[in-house]
Amino acid sequence: MTTIHDVVLALDNLSGGRVNRSVPENPFSIWKDSGIHGKRVLESPGLVWGNPTRPVKKLAVAMTLSEHDIELAAATGVDAIVAHHPIADAASSGGVTLKNYLNLSGLAVLELHEAFHGLHPGIAFLHGHQVRYADIHYGGVEGNVLFVGTVFPEIKELGDILHRLDLFMGLEEEKELLKMEQEIRGSSSAIEASLVTQGRIVLGSRESTVKHVLHIFPHTGFSSDHLRQAKEQFPETDTVLASISRVRDDSELVREAKRMGLQFVIGNCHVLEILENGLPLAYALEKLLPDVEVVVFRERVTSIPVREMGGERIKEYAEKMAENYLVKKVNV
Repeated sequence: MTTIHDVVLALDNLSGGRVNRSVPENPFSIWKDSGIHGKRVLESPGLVWGNPTRPVKKLAVAMTLSEHDIELAAATGVDAIVAHHPIADAASSGGVTLKNYLNLSGLAVLELHEAFHGLHPGIAFLHGHQVRYADIHYGGVEGNVLFVGTVFPEIKELGDILHRLDLFMGLEEEKELLKMEQEIRGSSSAIEASLVTQGRIVLGSRESTVKHVLHIFPHTGFSSDHLRQAKEQFPETDTVLASISRVRDDSELVREAKRMGLQFVIGNCHVLEILENGLPLAYALEKLLPDVEVVVFRERVTSIPVREMGGERIKEYAEKMAENYLVKKVNV
């Protein structure tokens, strides 16, 4: 019989001991704090909440825990959720206390974020290059990731990188899904996150040749100073490849790359990490826990103009609540 404790052991196994709670001050237990009052959170690999002796027959892998995941798990017989991103009271549970919410369904939750990063070369592989140098705290900044890579033989132009990503991420299928949703909802203005954030070329063209890339992740703190330092270390670099987080065309990183004569490509955004990191994690857990059914919870976020959202009855309801109870309060 597989238990929650076995899931913890599996996470410790696949991470090479990074979930080991017997180690004082586990370096992968990290406070995330940007200085916003009251919003600091400790990410701690392993079991966040749940009875370690409870049996597990069905396990879900998710990116960011929310009430959607909790409700879906409870409705479909999931015993435990392994979330990639840190779990926090209220933020991960619809504004209510996490413990009480999870106890209603006997659900256990675990997390594996920084302790999972760097375990596989998949993100570089998906973007079409072989890593020959990696640093997960570049410039002395914790979590600031830099990959230096050489593109695969089949990648000759910048357009080849984008084409490769589109194929691996199944974006044609996402386009078809969105088209069907637009038709069913009668909302031609509906858009979907993975499509409007897909890869693009900022400096260069689809026909521009590429060989040596600096693969950066701007949200981890990679700055223009770091870019200059990396170019000095690896002068053969011809292209900056940014993924997970995106940068504006007028950002200092782009301006600095242009000054140095580098091409600049934006790859996969954060919403596709469920495929980049979530899916390998799910496959690993399936192999390590053969008696457990493993499923993947994937978020799909769409944007719909307010007047096109929902059927006629819910639109009338929203209009009535706003007009009779909410707007009046503002005007008093």
